[in-house]
Amino acid sequence: MSVVLGYDESPGAARALRIAIEVAAAYGEELVLVYGAAAPGLRDGAEYRSHYDAIRQAGRTGLEHALTAAEEAGVPASVEVLDESPAQALLEAAERHGARVIVVGTWGESPMRGALLGSTPHKLLHMSPIPVLCVPTEDGTP
Repeated sequence: MSVVLGYDESPGAARALRIAIEVAAAYGEELVLVYGAAAPGLRDGAEYRSHYDAIRQAGRTGLEHALTAAEEAGVPASVEVLDESPAQALLEAAERHGARVIVVGTWGESPMRGALLGSTPHKLLHMSPIPVLCVPTEDGTP
């Protein structure tokens, strides 16, 4: 089994990383750090490829910081950057890695806005067959 974390260097993701490391350490499991890099728009053409490459590089850089934090805590970890929306990337990684739980941070959206616009935590709570742990930011904002 594993613990899957959606990580994007947002304030919500920073606290979620700490919690995911604690959960993975408590269960002696691998932490799988996931970033969904799908660019908006049609998935063809030079413009999509340019956006995708930029998003992918930003995700990989952020995940390297998270990987370092996991390694410093003694938690084995791996990184996945997938050409999918964040929710879909997390669901696919969780299934492939036999995840115990998917961990995501919440930040900057009210529950109503998340429901209307489709935030990643909101999507996961409704789509995932695997338990989802939604971690609020330090100051308690959604």
